[in-house]
Amino acid sequence: MKFKLLFVVLLFICCINTISKAQLKKLKSDFEKPANIYKPGVYWYFMDGNMTAETITKDLESMKKAGIGNLIFLEVNVGVPRGKVDFLSDEWTTLFAHAEKEARRLGIEITLGIGPGWTGSGGPWVKGNQSMQHLVSSQVIVSSKDRKIITLPVPPPKAPFFGEGGFTPEFKKEWQNYYEDVAVLAFPMIKTDEKIKDIDEKALYQRAPFSSGTVKANLAPPSGINGNPQSAIAKNQIIDLTGKMLPNGTLNWTPPTGTWKIMRFGSRNNGAITRPAPFPGIGFESNKMDTTALNAHLDFYLGKIFSKIGKIEKNQPGGLKRLHMDSWEMGAQNWTPNFRKEFTKRRGYDPLKYYPVYAGNVVGNLKESERFLWDLRQTAQELVLENHANHVKEYAKKHNLTLSIEPYDMNPTSDLELGSVADVPMAEFWSKGFGFNSTYSVIEATSIAHVMGRSLVPAEAFTAQDNEGWKQHPTSMKNQGDWAFASGINRFVYHTFQNQFLPDSLKPGATMGPYGVHWDRSQTWWPMVDSYHEYVTRCQYLLQQGRTVADILYLTPEGSPNVFEPPLSAIVGDTIGDRKSYNFDGCAPGQLMKASVKNNKIVFPSGASYEILVLPIYETMTPDLLEKIGSLINQGATVLGNPPLRSPSLTNYPQCDVMVKNLVAQIWGKGLLADQLVPRKYGKGQIISGKSIDNQKDKLYPNYEITAKILKSKGIQEDFTTDAKIRYTHRTSDDWDIYFISNTTKNPIKANVHFRSSKGSPELWNAINGTTKRITQFKVEKGVTSLPMELDAYESAFIVFDKGNNWQSNNNPTAQINQDLQTLNAPWKINFDEKWGGPKEVVFNNLLDWTKSDVEGIKYYSGLATYKQDFEFKGKNKNAIYLNLGEVKNMARVKLNGKEVGVLWTAPWQLNISDFVKTGKNELEIEVVNLWPNRLIGDEKKPYDGVVNGQWPEWLLKNQPRTSGRFTFTTTQQYNANSPLLPSGLIGPVKIVQK
Repeated sequence: MKFKLLFVVLLFICCINTISKAQLKKLKSDFEKPANIYKPGVYWYFMDGNMTAETITKDLESMKKAGIGNLIFLEVNVGVPRGKVDFLSDEWTTLFAHAEKEARRLGIEITLGIGPGWTGSGGPWVKGNQSMQHLVSSQVIVSSKDRKIITLPVPPPKAPFFGEGGFTPEFKKEWQNYYEDVAVLAFPMIKTDEKIKDIDEKALYQRAPFSSGTVKANLAPPSGINGNPQSAIAKNQIIDLTGKMLPNGTLNWTPPTGTWKIMRFGSRNNGAITRPAPFPGIGFESNKMDTTALNAHLDFYLGKIFSKIGKIEKNQPGGLKRLHMDSWEMGAQNWTPNFRKEFTKRRGYDPLKYYPVYAGNVVGNLKESERFLWDLRQTAQELVLENHANHVKEYAKKHNLTLSIEPYDMNPTSDLELGSVADVPMAEFWSKGFGFNSTYSVIEATSIAHVMGRSLVPAEAFTAQDNEGWKQHPTSMKNQGDWAFASGINRFVYHTFQNQFLPDSLKPGATMGPYGVHWDRSQTWWPMVDSYHEYVTRCQYLLQQGRTVADILYLTPEGSPNVFEPPLSAIVGDTIGDRKSYNFDGCAPGQLMKASVKNNKIVFPSGASYEILVLPIYETMTPDLLEKIGSLINQGATVLGNPPLRSPSLTNYPQCDVMVKNLVAQIWGKGLLADQLVPRKYGKGQIISGKSIDNQKDKLYPNYEITAKILKSKGIQEDFTTDAKIRYTHRTSDDWDIYFISNTTKNPIKANVHFRSSKGSPELWNAINGTTKRITQFKVEKGVTSLPMELDAYESAFIVFDKGNNWQSNNNPTAQINQDLQTLNAPWKINFDEKWGGPKEVVFNNLLDWTKSDVEGIKYYSGLATYKQDFEFKGKNKNAIYLNLGEVKNMARVKLNGKEVGVLWTAPWQLNISDFVKTGKNELEIEVVNLWPNRLIGDEKKPYDGVVNGQWPEWLLKNQPRTSGRFTFTTTQQYNANSPLLPSGLIGPVKIVQK
């Protein structure tokens, strides 16, 4: 019997190992050449009617050849003269259908924004009563002694956040004309007229862009102070006069004794327009709280497109696959026709008598008014989530599409709550040094995806403005790209591929004004970019497998607007900070309500699990959320945080505060908080609290070191540690662990690295070339695998542990050979392209930076140049032979003896030539490409012949020869004749080395 049992166990282990090996084999095979769905994407921008079927096809075919697998289609109007194809005309929809058909042919996925421009969902077809609205007011002061007719002025609209600069005359007239009365209220004049601070933000009249640094991540919790009693309006003295106002604004009412203030409330458009939309698409943003308004917009806009392209098949490999809500830039909305009804249903009381609070008045007392404002924002959030985001998602589903959302920037809701609606939560990050810092959105989108179990987390990647000017390229973007991967992003969608509607002879060609890293077929290095895209694709493939490992879960405060910002102490570095040795995610209250506890971990339906929940340092919490947290602790969770003092809401007030106090006493116990951290058992779990939590530099959360210390005390090892500057992220499944690591410095490093995994012997997977190899020097102790690591400048690697790998460590590794065999210092023949001003052929006796040349055609050259040299090779092929190019500006393609060896775009700047080099004479050819700025700068010394006052030049309109002598043409000027030139060419030294 024992023998049979042992046999079964051994058979089971054997089967498990066989399955694991099969899984690893497939993982390796797919890693070498991942499927199209793992390729990066682009924002494909069209400029207000400048589009043709020919250039659409050229763009898409160039994407396919370069390794782009998906795109986001948007049409805007930024800095380019209008074209001939009116947005949404029959010709336009025919061209879109052509693009969609071509994308299907090429297997490229299309994601479509749900409105013109990039802002939101609207257009000139949206009328005022179906637009985003504010509750605005006017007021008059009357006395019982007056005998004149009371006339109430029509309340004016609020000034648009972005001003009226984008308004067409027709739109401005409609904006001014739209008005609907809502209510009239009167109340006795109060002795002092104190106003609530920051009322425009608190009452959702505006929400400034968070990325610009003008607003806080979240509003302060509702005040616990009553304020000055003499500045408050008594609710029982407010009189509803709505039915007594005549259509002409006069009031059929005689004031009682005393002086009275009368407020007229009405609905106005919030001034948000589709921006920056093509001219025929400029109009109101549709109401984000009303499904009827949204349906009217979607049916008009998308309906025209759907009717032209035909039925969308669910599993088609390319073409239209997804709808998209880009970064929220429509501002805030605090009114919709049924807002009072919805508010009463959701909050349990009628908001009518609190309408004066919208204008900053205090009703009841300050504490009460602030709670009303919290309820107002919460109601607005619920309506936006249900009637806008979720409704778009359902609309998409009916058409076999999914929905992606960038839930940030001017979002009047909680970013995490909005993003959790998406099938695909999306982030945005700008090229470092070339624009805004929106890296917080990366932390948000990845948190949403991890908690919700979304495998795909794209980012609008490397966005830039003004001073970028074609400076970015794969090499310069390597470090920041690896930061994004380590932060959880697993699809780059480069911003931007501008549709190149101009003739191919005019380069760099059309731009999106001064915006975007230029990721299109007019780039100098575009013919070589596929090599970089292969690296990105392999990374994205592995980073979409399994699930992310994170130990810490930070809960955001309740309410809106809200941006998740982790404690700075949990991040290493500045703008592109990296995670410390315990990874983390953020979680919104709405998401936490779906969590449970298993094996003392907080677990979500998606499978995401966390060792500890960290509460915000915040004074308020609703009884419902507090009860949920208590339930999680009772089931076995570990929670770090101090108790709330009261509810933020007027719902069930003041009983809600009593409920909070009672729950606090149950969970935290009675009595004052201890000075230091104290754990308290509650059910199967524990709550850890103490005054020391509040004495931290990180204002909203306890210092990371406090949380890390608790995890260590629970016996939870750090996920990744090292003695060098290396970032990481960790993906896992039942059978394997995958770590992505990268050197964050520009210098080669040697390091000792430690991984919290012992699922088999480690392997190194190289995403640059798709190769994998065993790591034979390692040590496993207490579930941690340690090994030595060497990484070149900004070099990255995947370290893979799999249950099917079981080789032993070699504690006496063979010394690695690194020997320079010869330096190629003979003269180089170099061919430049005469079309771009370069000499047909020159000889360089020594390699040098082109900008140091006395020849103007070389000094200002931009484009491809071919270096040629013959050399004698006397070495033996016993060991691997590499060609090392030294310094390259900016990319290079190597051919040896007539065969292509490969493309180099990052360190180490070397290729294995063992299979190409031969004893004796060898013919070496190196194609080197630099960037556009040098030729653009050189051309600034010649007469300007470009766009002037929004008009194309005559020579272009009439297809005449250019007479300026310029080589380049573009739709934006970002350089002058004195701008500094960029180092260019093969600078070397070029060596043959043996390894």
